[in-house]
Amino acid sequence: MKAHFRLLLLGAAVCLSPVLLAAQGVQLPTGGGLGDVDISRLSQFQWVVAGKVTTLEGDPIRGAKVLVRPSSAAAEFRNLETNLQGEFYTDYWLSIDYRDRVREFSVDLTVTKKGFLKAHQSLDLSVADKPWVIPVTLRSAQEDPNLLSQADLILSLGSRLKKLGASDGLSASEEKDYARGVEEFLDRKRPDSAIRLFSKVTRRDPSCVRCRTMLGLAKLGSGDWDGASRSFAEAVNAILADRTVGRAEPLLASGVMESWRHEPKKAAGYFVEALKFAPQDTLALQELGRSQLLIQNWGAANDYLSKAIDAGAGPELRLMRVEALLGTGDPEGANNEMTRYLDGRDVKKMPLRVRELWAQVQSRKKVEAAYVKGSSDVEPPIDYLHGTTPELEGLEPAAGQEQLDSILSAVGEKVAAFFRSFPSTSSLEQIHQEEVHRKGKVVEMQDQRFRYLCFTPAEAWGPGFREYRTDLSGYESSPQGLKKGFMLTLGFASASVIFHPAYQPEATFRYLGHQKVNGRDTLVIAFAQQPAKARVYGTFRAGETTMATLFQGLAWVDAASHQILRLRSDLLRPLPQIKLEKETTEIDFDEVHFKDMAEGFWLPRQVTVTVGWNGQQLRNEHQYSEFKLFNVGFTQKIGNPKETRPASSEASDPEAPR
Repeated sequence: MKAHFRLLLLGAAVCLSPVLLAAQGVQLPTGGGLGDVDISRLSQFQWVVAGKVTTLEGDPIRGAKVLVRPSSAAAEFRNLETNLQGEFYTDYWLSIDYRDRVREFSVDLTVTKKGFLKAHQSLDLSVADKPWVIPVTLRSAQEDPNLLSQADLILSLGSRLKKLGASDGLSASEEKDYARGVEEFLDRKRPDSAIRLFSKVTRRDPSCVRCRTMLGLAKLGSGDWDGASRSFAEAVNAILADRTVGRAEPLLASGVMESWRHEPKKAAGYFVEALKFAPQDTLALQELGRSQLLIQNWGAANDYLSKAIDAGAGPELRLMRVEALLGTGDPEGANNEMTRYLDGRDVKKMPLRVRELWAQVQSRKKVEAAYVKGSSDVEPPIDYLHGTTPELEGLEPAAGQEQLDSILSAVGEKVAAFFRSFPSTSSLEQIHQEEVHRKGKVVEMQDQRFRYLCFTPAEAWGPGFREYRTDLSGYESSPQGLKKGFMLTLGFASASVIFHPAYQPEATFRYLGHQKVNGRDTLVIAFAQQPAKARVYGTFRAGETTMATLFQGLAWVDAASHQILRLRSDLLRPLPQIKLEKETTEIDFDEVHFKDMAEGFWLPRQVTVTVGWNGQQLRNEHQYSEFKLFNVGFTQKIGNPKETRPASSEASDPEAPR
């Protein structure tokens, strides 16, 4: 498997082509619009400042604030705002006589938007004979915790590039300017001043690819993503044109920027090339391991991360290796690596990500004991992958599995988009709890109402939500009834996560066919989690005993939109260790629209959980209505929510009084 992986990466590296460099932008069309320039005035000259602001993914950003600061004392500062297409435009008219005296016209652009990092660019407009659209890329203010941070990239590469010499292509005459640039950038934290010095150096010593890399880092530090990308690309192109000037740093910088674009496969190609110039480079090994982790190539990720640790990488890589080992189905190895990382520290005092990963390791060990090594003397549940159930009455069976991959891909895109864009919401939750006699008679019942809050925490690590309840006044609360023999259940909004592209490889799927459900044409998919691979699971707790639970089930997917309309899940296997015979969850989803948001979100409307435990049958019914965007007033009353377990159900305490 590892040899095949290396062969694939080698091919990707050989095919690495010269990077297409963006100029100042895309040439404006003539004859109208932004590019319509009137040069008929003989007494004045027009300088056009036009641009487009987008996200890393290329989506236009509306309402970004653009401050234009011209270099000419005869031109005033201007505040602009981008339109629906993310565009901005202004122009300056200067007299010919004045222009002859100045001979150049440059501007500083500062672009801001709430939720994004500030962008900054310095542009010399006099070098172009035609107006251009200036590209400005804004990055999210919330850095992805799973990726290398900008500060760490600058620290790691900047420290390597502090002192350069003739062997790097830096001439003796430029050593002083380069040293001053390093001091301004790394010591005085003034990247704008450093950019001017590094730009002068690269103009005079264009063969110094490491100088150009340092220029790119300074631009990145100043907020100029597009300028940094151009500088790194120029350095990479120089290496591809003449490998004798090759160095690892520009390839590493370009690879990390691709990872920030969420393109791990493209990033991997750069890291492989970097290793050709520096086979033991710690950062290259680390980032190549990270890229393989992101595409779930677990074995290769573990291999490269292990090499990076041996080469001296920091302890954080042990956490990444824990995830890789879990992915390979080695919970014992993951536990050993987690122990090395903790090094005697109390896990309860560690950051959320560490605590969650530690809990995942412990649950995986229990899963392995219960599902992989253990055996069951209880009759197994229905096999959804091969059997039939009354719910499938009227199903038109599939002729084969040819459509399965395309269906899973489409459903996965829907689920990923849901988790990516989900806003914080609240809803009215009505819970009906029952204890059911074996003959089906309800012997005890109670009803309760809550506000159900669902949001993505600031320290989110992977797709998922934090779900918790408040009373109708907005104060944190939870259902009552454990001591009366009822059970508590939660965690339904993220039930579709098993279909997320990141987790699909951990389950087996089968396309069963078409079925009409409430007048809709649906595709029916059966699924079953694989115990040796699963990283997503429920939690069943009875008293002081907690057990991870794995599931199999059915999903009804809209044939046109590939939206999941209904989910049913059952235990993958009964768990006699905790007297759990049955756990069935049925979720019906409905589309919810919020004010001022065009996009609709499919959320649970009705949920029924039925549990057979210790000879008892318990049933909870949940109904959700009055969906609203998360009310800030709730957070002010509640404060920080208590941490919740990633539980699908919590059984009543067997020792509690009835």
